[in-house]
Amino acid sequence: MDDSAPPLRTSDFDYPLPSELIAQTPSRWRGESRLLVVGGKEATKQGQPSFQDLQFSELIDLIPPGDLLVLNTTRVLHARLLGRRASGAPAEVLLIHPAGDGTWIAMGKPGSALRPGRPVDLGQGISVETVELMKEGYRRVRLIGATAEEAMERVGLVPLPPYIEREPNPEDAVRYQTVFAEQPGSVAAPTAGLHFTEAMLDALGRRGVGIARLSLEVGPGTFKPVDQENPARHPMHPEQFEIPPEAAELVAGARRRGAAVWAVGTTVVRALESAAREDGTVHPGRAETRLMITPGFRFRIVDRLVTNFHLPRSTLLMLAAGFAGFDLVMAAYRHAVRERYRFYSYGDAMLLEREQ
Repeated sequence: MDDSAPPLRTSDFDYPLPSELIAQTPSRWRGESRLLVVGGKEATKQGQPSFQDLQFSELIDLIPPGDLLVLNTTRVLHARLLGRRASGAPAEVLLIHPAGDGTWIAMGKPGSALRPGRPVDLGQGISVETVELMKEGYRRVRLIGATAEEAMERVGLVPLPPYIEREPNPEDAVRYQTVFAEQPGSVAAPTAGLHFTEAMLDALGRRGVGIARLSLEVGPGTFKPVDQENPARHPMHPEQFEIPPEAAELVAGARRRGAAVWAVGTTVVRALESAAREDGTVHPGRAETRLMITPGFRFRIVDRLVTNFHLPRSTLLMLAAGFAGFDLVMAAYRHAVRERYRFYSYGDAMLLEREQ
């Protein structure tokens, strides 16, 4: 973007999307989705965007030996709990993360049902009650008759995104989870990682591509639209992340040898850039991020980004535009609509190069 251009507004990140392009189910097999490769500075000729329409499995051939691929190993919780109020009317609770005293931070609907003194029966002798009302619709809740972990295992459902207009089924328990998921903690999947198969990761390893793992716990705020016309006024949702020492050392090693760092998903970008040092390395350890990335942000760590197609007016679309350039990313979205790519969590992927 030209430095003299007026600042971007939230409405600039809108785009028309036919509803039939919003993927309601995963692809038949993991890894068979499409990949839109968006040309960077070298591939873009005379100011015209360059696009390649590939299969996701072809990503293996695009990552040079010696480069570093970074994955988010968070595991999606079966955090959606459906129950009944004393009146028999339905209620729903979404567990988000532990509060540290045996209670959990949660959201739910209807809000009037989730008030202190109004337990919700989840079945199998388990109920949930609100302990405290908090800001922005959050609540602190306590499980009765089971621990939260037991409740999620026995009666919990996969919390599919709101734009998937169906109830979860047994397939979602597998497909809305990456093959490298380890640490439980998210209420939404790091969706760029859903495309990878174990065979793909093995092939990348044999090719000489390094693989680093970190964890960022994806919260419900990832689906929250930006309702301020000035994106800078958007209250970014907090998310916990952890970068193990071995991952930090792999990033440092890539920097020392001049190799590129490839982030699988916007969650990896937010974790790495939140922990970035000025020298292009990262602080290991656990921390919280509220990092909001928009065009003009100075990236210190990530060179390439594998990501899905995101909602209009969303912080994730703003991050992608900040990474590869607003004009190029919005042109890529128009191309994806014309070519009938599948959008959002169960949709196809794109590959972006950092704007220099």
